[in-house]
Amino acid sequence: MNSSITPEVAAAPARVSAAGSAPVSSEHLLEAVDLKKYYPVKKGLFSPMQTVKALDGVSFTLERGKTLAVVGESGCGKSTLGRLLTLIETPTAGHLYYQGQDLLKKDPAAEKLRRQKIQIVFQNPYASLNPRKKVGTILEEPLLINTRLSGPERREKAHAMMALVGLRPEFYHRYPHMFSGGQRQRIAIARGLMLNPDVLIADEAVSALDVSVRAQVLNLMMDLQKELSLSYVFISHDLSVVEHLADEVMVMYLGRTVEQGPKAQIFGNPRHPYTRALLSATPRLNPELRRERIKLSGELPSPLNPPLGCAFNARCPLAMDICRRQQPALKPYGEIQAACFALDGAPQTHNRINLPGADAETG
Repeated sequence: MNSSITPEVAAAPARVSAAGSAPVSSEHLLEAVDLKKYYPVKKGLFSPMQTVKALDGVSFTLERGKTLAVVGESGCGKSTLGRLLTLIETPTAGHLYYQGQDLLKKDPAAEKLRRQKIQIVFQNPYASLNPRKKVGTILEEPLLINTRLSGPERREKAHAMMALVGLRPEFYHRYPHMFSGGQRQRIAIARGLMLNPDVLIADEAVSALDVSVRAQVLNLMMDLQKELSLSYVFISHDLSVVEHLADEVMVMYLGRTVEQGPKAQIFGNPRHPYTRALLSATPRLNPELRRERIKLSGELPSPLNPPLGCAFNARCPLAMDICRRQQPALKPYGEIQAACFALDGAPQTHNRINLPGADAETG
């Protein structure tokens, strides 16, 4: 696919990380450093202002052609991260770089670069498409705003993109309500690819689809990734889908990363007790691959009133006194990083730790 947008950005010099220590590499395609998003909340007229830490210091790097999966329970900050990466919302603090260039700088060039190189596909294909516009108009709109292509050139590119995602040419003149959920999500994917982005944020992009349609859309996304060298940030709560698609997995809990590393390590040798509980709840058809079910007590804490220390301490069967006083930092354990005090005294290689059970199911 020929790009008609902007040339490649020249590599920027090395920068200093948010911690102020090691330099941050400019070789990564997309790099987030200590991203935070806080919301002021007031419960009532006379109540004091409170702060919800929806995202509290998330960092990662994304390589070209790779998929980073972001997983966790509802309310952990996954979708907030997706909105920050596309700058639908502005981070409260932190840094975001594309090929070494700061995307958070207040200048038109950085904003244009972000629009062109980072796009998003939303969860609900019934709500993310304008019902009053035809498919052709929806697909051409990014080109109309961001490029100087003529009408025939925009139309040609829209038809080419429709063919790429498996949509017939006659769909160009139809409205979104005339399509199935899977077809609408293909339209949404096509719209996200119109500016030839390098990074596509998929925010629960297949969770609203039937299982058979979900498989078709996932296969389409994998084919597009190979053909266009796309990088994905795949936000999902479905770990079976993540295992099929991801290269690296980031597990989040109440706005923070609790474990991060290669997919094989996360699924084969998880370290954090929360990750093990999530994986144990994943259905397996093969009895040999099934894990012993780990049940967690309690509910996900309110982000308005998070517990002191580790946010997982009230539900964690391995919790110690230090977990209730101090927040663990993300530390390397072999090929992965995890934030858990219990791991400092645990063996470095194991397939599973049998956690003492409790009453409630994992959320």
